[in-house]
Amino acid sequence: MNNTINEKEIRVANKNTDARKDYAFGKTNFILLAVGMAVVIIGFLLMSGGSSSAEAYNPDIFSVRRIKVAPVVCFLGFISMVYAIVYKPKDNK
Repeated sequence: MNNTINEKEIRVANKNTDARKDYAFGKTNFILLAVGMAVVIIGFLLMSGGSSSAEAYNPDIFSVRRIKVAPVVCFLGFISMVYAIVYKPKDNK
């Protein structure tokens, strides 16, 4: 009788450990990835704008926002996404 109880306890314990999966990313990683992606999207939006054509020249294509600020913002977004992938949260076990 004692042997069957131990087998049942083992099965229940195995079910509990099987149900809980250890994922490579935690909640913090996904939040950091989302923030990094938002920063990259903001950088691309800063780069957008009108273009020059054969009929009309648009000097805005060489603005500081489109040439310097937007690429730096995109680069920072990509760096933060790499950090989000590499980040390993502390184990509370």
